[in-house]
Amino acid sequence: MHLLLVEDERRLATAVRRVLEEEGHVVDWVDDGADALAQAQTEEYDLVLLDVMLPSLDGYEVARRLRAKSNTVPILMLTARDGVSDRVQGLDSGADDYLVKPFALAELLARVRALTRRAKMLPGDSSVLKVSDLELDLKTREAIRGGKRIELTAKEFALLEVMMRHPGQVMTRSQLLDRIWSYDVLTESNIVDIYIHYLRNKIDRDFDEKLIRTVRGVGYALRSV
Repeated sequence: MHLLLVEDERRLATAVRRVLEEEGHVVDWVDDGADALAQAQTEEYDLVLLDVMLPSLDGYEVARRLRAKSNTVPILMLTARDGVSDRVQGLDSGADDYLVKPFALAELLARVRALTRRAKMLPGDSSVLKVSDLELDLKTREAIRGGKRIELTAKEFALLEVMMRHPGQVMTRSQLLDRIWSYDVLTESNIVDIYIHYLRNKIDRDFDEKLIRTVRGVGYALRSV
């Protein structure tokens, strides 16, 4: 997908751009509302991720002007404003979805997938992920292994989803931290190790085949076979 990221907070923009590019997207980044409007009118994008508080033009105005030009590109608004009136204003200005800061990058990726799938109905984008005898249903939010249903918290589910989307790939603690937890979580936190421990207790403990493996000094991987 070709995405336009409009965000004037450099730290957040860097984190979002990195995780989107790791998913295989091509990402253009601008930090100004007027530049965003010009960019969106001259390039063809599959999705615009649009901050509200911007120099020159705010996100609401950018969205309104794009819609006034009959530009139907999906728009995901990113903002710290979480009031009902703010959400209504964002959607009324032409946004398709609204994500409140601070947010987990895993949720951002899920919103991006949903909006692009809704717009283009990507072929082969299954709602059920499978690794060995482990299944993860993205619609019902259920995990099943060996016919046994496994109860997962929201964060456990997000962590397992990321790993199942990259079977066999070693993911560093930093990558997992970026994708699952809010971008402002301290990088020295051991929260990733804690949640890996939780997952192991739920999906590996009662089975001979252990799916989650530790790569010492690097991170974790989900066995692909």
